[in-house]
Amino acid sequence: MPHLPLASFRPPLWGLRPSRGLPRSHALSTQSEPNGSAISQRNREAKQKRLRQKQAALEAGIVQKTKSPAESSKAWTPKEIVLYEIPTEHGEKKDVSRPLPPAYSPQYVEAAWYPWWVREGFFKPEYQARLPQATRETFSMCIPPPNVTGSLHIGHALTVAIQDALVRWHRMRGDQVLWVPGSDHAGIATQAVVEKQLWKERGVRRHELSREDFLREVWKWKEEKGGEICEQLRVLGASLDWDRECFTMDAGSSVAVTEAFVRLYKAGLLYRSRQLVNWSCALRSAISDIEVESRPLPGCTELRLPDSPTPVSFGLLFSVAFPVDGEPDAEVVVGTTRPETLPGDVAVAVHPDDSRYTHLHRRQLRHPLTGQLLPLITDCAVQPHLGTGAVKVTPAHSPADAELGARHGLSPLSVIAEDGTMTSLCGDWLQGLHRFVAREKILSALRERGLFRGFQDHPMVLPICSRSGDVVEYLPKSQWFVRCQEMGDRAAKGDTKDCWVVGRTEAEAREVAAELTGRPGAELILERDPDVLDTWFSSALFPFSALGWPQETPDLAHFYPLSLLETGSDLLLFWVGRMVMLGTQLTGQLPFSKVLLHSMVRDRQGRKMSKSLGNVLDPRDIISGVELQVLQEKLRDGNLDPAELVIAASAQRKDFPHGIPECGTDALRFALCSHGALGGDLHLSVSEVLSFRHFCNKIWNALRFVLNALGEKFIPQPAEELSPASPMDAWILSCLARTARDCERGFLTCELALVTHALHHFWLHNLCDVYLEAVKPVLLHLPHPPGPLQVLFSCADVGLRLLAPLMPFLAEELWQRLPPRPGGAPAPSICVAPYPSARSLEHWHQPELERHFSRVQEAVQALRALRATYQLTKARPRVLLQSSEPGDQGLFEAFLEPLGTLGHCGAVGLLPPAAAAPSGWAQAPLSDTVQVYMELQGLVDPQTHLPRLAARRHKLQKQLDGLIARTPSEGEAETQRQQRLSSLQLELSKLDKAASHLRHLMDVSPSPGEL
Repeated sequence: MPHLPLASFRPPLWGLRPSRGLPRSHALSTQSEPNGSAISQRNREAKQKRLRQKQAALEAGIVQKTKSPAESSKAWTPKEIVLYEIPTEHGEKKDVSRPLPPAYSPQYVEAAWYPWWVREGFFKPEYQARLPQATRETFSMCIPPPNVTGSLHIGHALTVAIQDALVRWHRMRGDQVLWVPGSDHAGIATQAVVEKQLWKERGVRRHELSREDFLREVWKWKEEKGGEICEQLRVLGASLDWDRECFTMDAGSSVAVTEAFVRLYKAGLLYRSRQLVNWSCALRSAISDIEVESRPLPGCTELRLPDSPTPVSFGLLFSVAFPVDGEPDAEVVVGTTRPETLPGDVAVAVHPDDSRYTHLHRRQLRHPLTGQLLPLITDCAVQPHLGTGAVKVTPAHSPADAELGARHGLSPLSVIAEDGTMTSLCGDWLQGLHRFVAREKILSALRERGLFRGFQDHPMVLPICSRSGDVVEYLPKSQWFVRCQEMGDRAAKGDTKDCWVVGRTEAEAREVAAELTGRPGAELILERDPDVLDTWFSSALFPFSALGWPQETPDLAHFYPLSLLETGSDLLLFWVGRMVMLGTQLTGQLPFSKVLLHSMVRDRQGRKMSKSLGNVLDPRDIISGVELQVLQEKLRDGNLDPAELVIAASAQRKDFPHGIPECGTDALRFALCSHGALGGDLHLSVSEVLSFRHFCNKIWNALRFVLNALGEKFIPQPAEELSPASPMDAWILSCLARTARDCERGFLTCELALVTHALHHFWLHNLCDVYLEAVKPVLLHLPHPPGPLQVLFSCADVGLRLLAPLMPFLAEELWQRLPPRPGGAPAPSICVAPYPSARSLEHWHQPELERHFSRVQEAVQALRALRATYQLTKARPRVLLQSSEPGDQGLFEAFLEPLGTLGHCGAVGLLPPAAAAPSGWAQAPLSDTVQVYMELQGLVDPQTHLPRLAARRHKLQKQLDGLIARTPSEGEAETQRQQRLSSLQLELSKLDKAASHLRHLMDVSPSPGEL
């Protein structure tokens, strides 16, 4: 699937054009809708609509479920795009002297930082060793080398996001970090792609080229196309040491493969044997188990296959009669799903205890095609309850039959060739025919001979080559195998027909051959084996070959074994197991001591990512945004067959009716890391990523507020000298210290979901929603009091450093604009700045204060609910709190001013415990001991407000009646239904109480003396 090069890639603008709103001298390029105000008008209308919905939910006391991803995907509107256009040389530091744009724009934020990071060497362990916070510990990882044939999908992005977050945290912590990049030559996949290109451009097949010529074509293709993965990794912000990049076919890897081959052979762990292999006739190559897709068929299914002239039916069981020799009317009927293998049958097998065939034991049958005699054998592996209980035995084309044939000493007959045509052993009438054409000819011959007994639907699992789409054939091949079951067992029985010698070079091989044969090496003719081990062999060496093995390099001595191996759970056996076995055998050490497995990424419908389903996403499409039309064009440019293309295109139109909005790298990384490592499959939706883009905007606006409040002359205090001047300051610093502790625990245990949750909660719910709102009135006083400013700075500085491993671009952009702390040279980048430790901030942590303030927040929610009930939009009513517990008085007294600010109220006071409730004031209980009173006199007109309450009550009563009358839907949890019933009943009760209170206000007007 072709992709636009990133240099020319621009996100879709959905019909937007450059705005004239900002002058060019600002070095910002903004793009907005024509007539400028249209998008603003729509945004205002959408915001008002959301506010009305939020108010309705608050009135109902119901926490609405989040919209489904399908609904949410239609709700987004294009955001204003701001481009960074200050002239900056590639690798030079970004200019941060200009003011921040008014809103967060990923393209502006992510510009220029990555080349600077690389040029400065921040990702190299040699740089990190010089950091002031440097420890003596190392942390090393290798990226699971992606196949060079294609591009990264969202599953790869999950791997990168997790690994990079861990790597960046260790680097900021002071560890010497090495993260090795690399890609896999993906033998079969690359071969298939290059072969298609050769045939398309030159009309040449692989077999028409020499080995050297074909390898040159592979390298040529790799140089042209292989850079896309590296570009994607850079876009994702992966902090890899690019000077140590590896490719599993480069010179170093080739030396490692050769050395491993020789050592394993000498140890008796590598042997050559003729065994059945998974064979792709379309590719004319053996393929590994992981490249075989097991496709379940419910019954008769037609499939279009490569090189097959017509569709082929599968999922059918054909019944064929084998006459009993010497008994004209006796026969044994066997069932087969593969009539084309009949010429390779060497026996018929039944279970020894099957009474239907006891009288035929040790008899012989006539082959229905050739008339040759075949033995009827007995074997306990036969399942008598399936079909007729008799099975044909084809050892050359069935793994199960090969085992059965070996037990009974049967010689296999190979009747299907490498190209999928029938061999000469089938006779002239079949030789050279395509296997599925031969199938029809064989069935016709059986009908003519009266030995065909019909067919029926038969559910089955069909092995499909994932690379070519062809049906996998099982063929006997002489191949090299690694003895994994018993790696220490040297009793390997190899192929005795040929004399194989193994050497690192031809000269070494000739020397070994001379020693074996007793003849001079110059007289011997050596022929290099054209066969290769599968690509998993070189990938299994990657943890140590990437560090220079078999040479004793400094990297190998310093960074091996690796600290951690992080990969997908689906690769546990295919890759992780191979690395453990070969690493232990060849280096004497486990290649890593810890393995972190992440979940499989699935779409919002729970389906595995598949090109044929049209749900495979390029991370760049989520990062930069893409129009539906472009997504559909990518599908059409792919290699889907027409039927699959229709399904995939339809799924895309349903999932992304308006395309994909621009979300940015930081939002995508944060969304991916917010899921547990092994918490089941990861169902990622674009709407979830978009919500984290909104979170980025919250952080952006918070820093704009902080920077504006600090001004140009602000000088930060050292963190250890900062002492909170108010309870609110103490509370936010305590929250910050707790967040640092939670982040540290999450990184130490590799539970990144804990980190993302802690950071999201601090930035959104502690800092933005509470502290910034509470401190705004304080900052209206001039000059600004110093206490809150120092606290604001610390929250920004520490908060951004906590965030940096997960959102590196946003954190760098904002942190660079903070004034440096006095004393000592500041870190040049946030990615090498010290990560805040829990111990260094422990003196700020006050759990008891946080528990107290949670009671204040409950009061804030109660006040906001009262305001919503009585629809007090602009009025700032007076508030009184009353508690029967003396200790609560002091608790609330410390936070009276922020309580009024956050509750959007006027003056807040305390009512003595024994005092009577103020007449005419609205009341809400906080607990059994605490009541909240809000003044309504003169702020609410009962005659106007009562009809509104009645209308809202009627609406809610209708909802309640409908919910009671409705039969619960299938799968609906009864607890959720009861919760909704209770919420509606509670809100109706509140409305009744409010209506009663308003009617009372109409009759009684309290005098000031009563207060």
